[in-house]
Amino acid sequence: MEPIRVNHEEINPAAIAAEMQYHPAANREQAWQAAATALVVRQLLLQEAARLGLSSEEEAAEPSEGAEEALIRQLLAREIVTPEPDQETCRRYWQANQAKFRSPDVYEAAHILFAAPAEDKQVRATARQAATETLQQVLAQPERFAGLARERSACPSGANSGLLGQQSRGDLVPEIETFILALQEGQICPVPVETRYGFHVLRLDRFRRGEVLPFETAGPMIERQLRSQSWQRAVSQYIRILAGRSDISGISIDGASSPLVQ
Repeated sequence: MEPIRVNHEEINPAAIAAEMQYHPAANREQAWQAAATALVVRQLLLQEAARLGLSSEEEAAEPSEGAEEALIRQLLAREIVTPEPDQETCRRYWQANQAKFRSPDVYEAAHILFAAPAEDKQVRATARQAATETLQQVLAQPERFAGLARERSACPSGANSGLLGQQSRGDLVPEIETFILALQEGQICPVPVETRYGFHVLRLDRFRRGEVLPFETAGPMIERQLRSQSWQRAVSQYIRILAGRSDISGISIDGASSPLVQ
């Protein structure tokens, strides 16, 4: 394999191998490509910092920042200038992307848990049967849900009639949430739900869909997002410029894909 060089300075293969741990990928080849690209981009920036006479003696931005990181930070701060998003730009973005700026959906549910270790088939079969029998009882007499939760649930929520309190999407395990969010308010799930914890008899009590955040609330988030996007584009373009005027061999890079601009 041809050595990788940036302006005739070779990138050590051992450094690429060490860098690969920071670039998870579908296969070794992709991880190697990502790691090598990151080190080439890093070398381009360090060489440019040296050409401009920047010094790493400036106080670190944070205790963990090394000398090379400080040089790159100084270089980008000096060379990258991006426009600040104004209120009108932010408002247009908010109007066009309101689905991104919503308060979370929230719901209240209750369950009766029949606990069973995932690896114990016999215990799980018994738990499934108990959950099925209890479900039939609460479907026939919904008012018994609270009492049966107190009597039978292996979850601490059983002491509180099985009530799980207010939840948002992602708070509960996916298997439960998938069923819960398919129910109508007040509805009991018609089947026991299996999770790694055991089997659950479920009821959805209330569901409130999130609302679009007003611009006054979303505005600061949008401003940060647009500023970040603008900075990323500018750094990508700057890396392309550095690469275009440099002698790079052994690899083909694209500045836009560099991890330094994520």
